[in-house]
Amino acid sequence: MRRRQSLGRDFRWLWAAYATSTVGTWLALDALPLIAILALHSSTAEVALLSAVGIAVGALIAVPLGPWVEFRRKRPVMTSMDLLRCAALLSLPAAYALGGLSFVQLVVVAVVVRAADIVFTAASGAYLKALVRPDDLLVAGGRFESTRWTATALGPPLGGVAIGMFGPLTTVVTDAVSYLLSALGIRAIGGHEAPPAAGRKRQFRAGELLEGWRHILRHPHLRPLFLNTVLVSGLIMATVPLMAVLLLRDLGFAPWQYGLAFGVPCLGGLIGSRLARPLVDRYGHHRVMLTSGTLRACWSLGLAFVQPGPSGLLLVIAIELGLITCMGVFNPVFSTYRLENTTSDRVARTLSAWSISSSVTVAALTACWGLLAGAVGTRTAIALAGVLILATPLLLPRREIAARTGGELETAAPGG
Repeated sequence: MRRRQSLGRDFRWLWAAYATSTVGTWLALDALPLIAILALHSSTAEVALLSAVGIAVGALIAVPLGPWVEFRRKRPVMTSMDLLRCAALLSLPAAYALGGLSFVQLVVVAVVVRAADIVFTAASGAYLKALVRPDDLLVAGGRFESTRWTATALGPPLGGVAIGMFGPLTTVVTDAVSYLLSALGIRAIGGHEAPPAAGRKRQFRAGELLEGWRHILRHPHLRPLFLNTVLVSGLIMATVPLMAVLLLRDLGFAPWQYGLAFGVPCLGGLIGSRLARPLVDRYGHHRVMLTSGTLRACWSLGLAFVQPGPSGLLLVIAIELGLITCMGVFNPVFSTYRLENTTSDRVARTLSAWSISSSVTVAALTACWGLLAGAVGTRTAIALAGVLILATPLLLPRREIAARTGGELETAAPGG
């Protein structure tokens, strides 16, 4: 039996910081829309606007910050983003206590938190690549992935209980505290961080805004992978509000059944993330990514055929379990693949570009699928998303990389 591999004290602090903030985030899932509904009595249109604007505007604000992160030490950036998210979230209960909470403040907080999320992700990805050996990236990614799915399975039900007992602002405070603890954990990482790319802080240049996208789209392996992951995440997330309408309104499922249908399958993410390393050891990095990426596209169409009653609930759980298990295998393998094929001086900009593109795509497709469902019906819209997802494996990289050197691969010429 394989012994648990140690990645060192510094990685453990980084992992603990990630786990703390991730648990806080999932405890507070949908907290801002719930505050809008329960505390401010906002309309359906305002709640939808809150979600869309937070994602889209936060992503746009993060565009110039990718190059800025690249040429800064990553730990101070990560700590600053944690503290910024903490302060933004704590402003909500403070305003509520003073009687000044408004819908505009909710939108501003949503935008700030989303922009800080993207910046933090870019900085932490670059820092992780520098922190662990190239051969350990998959192990590290698997641990982050298993932590995320564990928090996803446990956080929303516990958060729902807390909201029911103490109100919607309770989980916001918990999430804010989790970011503060995360900042302290990152501060506890010892040692001296290497200087930023190019060995010094550089003056910002407008051309560097697009460097992340330029690297992705010129790279023969990252380009199809980028298109695949952005489209898959966008199409899956676009059907989330439609599934809520289908299950809760059209089919009459109780809220606890809805939570069960999407909570229990998250255990598949934990299983998948544990399987990723043994599968890669046996079958190779590229084959596992291609196979799991193909299999995760085969499930979503089945959601259009869910019927009321226990059999329908079991069908949703089975479909989501299959989908999330495949994602649990795919995500750490894909994340490792992306880092291995991005040189250290481009990591932050590449991850920023990836996150921004994904966020904008999710916002746009969610809005489009909402309009589509109004025109053709909820089931038809969900089915159309499932059919489109079936085509996405065609965008996965078909060939293995010829050679790597120390975990780095220089960008190939277009079409190379």
